[in-house]
Amino acid sequence: MKNELIIKKCLKCGTLFEVINDCKCDECQIKCCEELVIELIPNSIDASFEKHVPTYEIINDEIYVKVNHVMEDDHFIMWIALVNEKVTEKVKLLVNEPAECKFKYIKGSKLYAYCNKHGLWTCDVK
Repeated sequence: MKNELIIKKCLKCGTLFEVINDCKCDECQIKCCEELVIELIPNSIDASFEKHVPTYEIINDEIYVKVNHVMEDDHFIMWIALVNEKVTEKVKLLVNEPAECKFKYIKGSKLYAYCNKHGLWTCDVK
């Protein structure tokens, strides 16, 4: 699971689940609202790539992350995460504020952003 963030979603109520160690058997899949939740596959929704994939700039030992996305009451980026083998760090974002944050720069990490309408998006940190 190197640099992988597994997020599952209930299609009825919209609840998100972060999976730490996913089971692959059929008998014990996660259920919500009496239905199986689905795994969100990053960058797979038919939506504007450039408005959802996080971009970043490295300054000294920090990485400044932005998502070029609206932050309106009904359409926004909920959170941005940095993931690597040792660390998963998320920043929850607020509506009507820029979709941006900063993390410690860790080469080889992955950045994730979650849009409330268009799902999960990711990019590699070089």
